[in-house]
Amino acid sequence: MHLEGTALVGPHFEPVEGRVVVADGEIVRVEEASVESDAVILPAFVNAHTHIGDSIAKEAGEGLSLDELVAPPDGLKHRLLRAADRGEKVAAMARTLRYMESTGTGTFLEFREGGVEGVRALRDALAGEGVSFGGRAIDAVVFGRDDPDVLSVADGYGASGARDADFDAVRAAARDAGKPFGIHAGERDAADVNPAMDLDPDFLVHMVHAEPIHLERLADRGTPVVVCPRSNLVTNVGVPPIRELAERTTVALGTDNVMTDSPSMFREMEFAAKLADLPAREVLRMATVNGAEIAGLNRGVVEPGADADLLVLDGDSDNLAGARDLARAVVRRAGQADVSRVVIGGETVVPRGD
Repeated sequence: MHLEGTALVGPHFEPVEGRVVVADGEIVRVEEASVESDAVILPAFVNAHTHIGDSIAKEAGEGLSLDELVAPPDGLKHRLLRAADRGEKVAAMARTLRYMESTGTGTFLEFREGGVEGVRALRDALAGEGVSFGGRAIDAVVFGRDDPDVLSVADGYGASGARDADFDAVRAAARDAGKPFGIHAGERDAADVNPAMDLDPDFLVHMVHAEPIHLERLADRGTPVVVCPRSNLVTNVGVPPIRELAERTTVALGTDNVMTDSPSMFREMEFAAKLADLPAREVLRMATVNGAEIAGLNRGVVEPGADADLLVLDGDSDNLAGARDLARAVVRRAGQADVSRVVIGGETVVPRGD
């Protein structure tokens, strides 16, 4: 397979007109050449924090506080998940997976509620169990929770927050299993940030209320942070200091709960770029290679040797035609309507007829 157009190459997304050549699921070379295509080729997105079980209850809970919405064990989300049957949850997640593919996401890092059974339900959604449109190619890195035994089936452990429980034992179990451990921190206030960092997590999520001492600890330890600014605004907890975090550590973007926000990385990038006034290429890294780095994956970049997870946009669409800075146009204005092709693992998954 080869894709023609202008590729945004390497971690700095340098525009190169030519071809991206793919074989056996890998980018084998980028050829500079004059081509007829107006396509824009970039890495497929890595959504670094999701809760897609919430797909059963989109836009539920208007006006509720963060704790009323999502705090375990009796926040609205948890009550709705307990009340829904398995088939309903699998079907709803499958539809969200299809949407994420259609908007250019190749990989997502999921904090999956429900213990072992919750992880298995997500695997069934990925496989297309009980849905009419088949399985999905999108790759999930599943962080189980709610049950120490979940590490037997999950890719890692995703803790709700240091104020919710004592996570020392499960942190040690994840380390012994050689699996990553992530934890929410600093979402509602700053009180749980130091206890979360004391667990020596592989990454933190949110850090809305990061204070100078926390920023110093981040810089010293290099602990990555996933920010979800649209979700934080919806839940009225504030917005993360994205620029200050990015000056100190690796920062990736996530879309958080499907209940409150669509899992569109286009929307997340645009909001983050305008909120933090960061260079477009830095925000694009947050949506691609930085999330891959947190997950220990070889993707999120267009260069030889990387996994062939690619997004192709129509550079001649009414929205993108005339763009003088392609990376900036991707971050600040591109959307689902501009997507012409999505390649995951070297195979075209959009368009695919379902």
